[in-house]
Amino acid sequence: MHIAVVGLSHRTAPVEVREKLSIPEQTIGSSLKSLKEEEHVLEASILSTCNRLEIYAVVNKPEEGITTISEFLSRYSGLAKEDLLPHLFFFHHDEAVAHLMRVSAGLDSLVLGEGQILSQVKKMVRLGQENHSMGPILNRLLTQAVSTGKRVRSETSLGTGAVSISSAAVELAQLKLGQSLGKDQLVSLESERVAVVGAGRMSRLLLQHLQSKGCSEVLLLNRTKERAEKLASDFSELSIHCALLSDLDDCLSKCSLVFTSTATEEPIINASRINALERTGFLRLIDIGVPRNIDADVTGINHVESHDVDDLQEVVSRNQEARQKVAMQAEGLLKEEGRLFLEWWDSLEAVPTINRLRASLESIRAEELQKALSRMGPDFSARERKVVEALSKGIINKILHAPVTSLRAPQARAARQNALNVVETLFGVNNEKGSG
Repeated sequence: MHIAVVGLSHRTAPVEVREKLSIPEQTIGSSLKSLKEEEHVLEASILSTCNRLEIYAVVNKPEEGITTISEFLSRYSGLAKEDLLPHLFFFHHDEAVAHLMRVSAGLDSLVLGEGQILSQVKKMVRLGQENHSMGPILNRLLTQAVSTGKRVRSETSLGTGAVSISSAAVELAQLKLGQSLGKDQLVSLESERVAVVGAGRMSRLLLQHLQSKGCSEVLLLNRTKERAEKLASDFSELSIHCALLSDLDDCLSKCSLVFTSTATEEPIINASRINALERTGFLRLIDIGVPRNIDADVTGINHVESHDVDDLQEVVSRNQEARQKVAMQAEGLLKEEGRLFLEWWDSLEAVPTINRLRASLESIRAEELQKALSRMGPDFSARERKVVEALSKGIINKILHAPVTSLRAPQARAARQNALNVVETLFGVNNEKGSG
């Protein structure tokens, strides 16, 4: 068995490619089912966020497994393999483990140390368990990745003040407003007429950061007004007016800054919609949805400026240098956690030998016990038989304790293989190797 990761992220693919490989939660189950039906995929889990799509799998053959997963991604996205492959990355075994630990810790995120990725890894674990697509290997690996992410945030200052995609979007708006005023700095959004489209988790974070940046009034649009009002009720210090998504044209006509974060599969704002509006002022659009909520064709419209998640790098790079030193501290923890998992993985190599050894001794115990009991005659009570049987099992367990503990202990691969050979030879179980 081998651990493999196939995926793409903001580092390898632009948003127009990533949005074709965004797998919403409601279709994760069918995607996992399709993967598990493949001959070379033994276990599978899917991590799908606005900045990455990664498939973690246990495969029986590395090359065939990776090819199978790549073909699945090509079918799902509708992209030809030659168009998709340049954007994919592939990790195998040690590298796959190290990559997952970095992702869970927030070291591979667009915003270094972001906290939201940890909850997304937790969701990956939950969905994999609910859809029964994970076995003991991925369960162990992903559970350890979650605990590693928590450990990094508790033992280093990486998570302290870490910004999210949403806060980076608000800072981008501040930066662009400042640049329009001839200042290369973040300025207050107090004078802006701000709207947020969508009422999900990302919108909640947007409202938090808008409130912290001095924004006093926001228009919140959503498909259902009840959900928007429920979200608005959590922000007592921010004046939030709720409206339906059907009021989007009125919003675009009156607002100067609009953030979009909806789960729609198709853009809700495009050039024809904006051109049909009666506008006189400047409109800045910031889209943090993947798939995108704003069509690329709005670029070039007079008095309209549009940004997507890939444009956040301008803000992120301003804050990155100070966090790099903290990230280096976290890397040490990640190496330790990766080593612990790989030691556990290596210990699995001993399981077949341990099982054969236990079965061999159990067979001998049962046979010899039966011989002894048959000689004891009918006067031997049922209670006495149970005592003798318990005694024989206890002796076997005592004999097995030392070799089993030794075989499972962390050690170099060559040393473990040598120990396996010795145990198999001494106890005469090596001839059964092919049947294990």
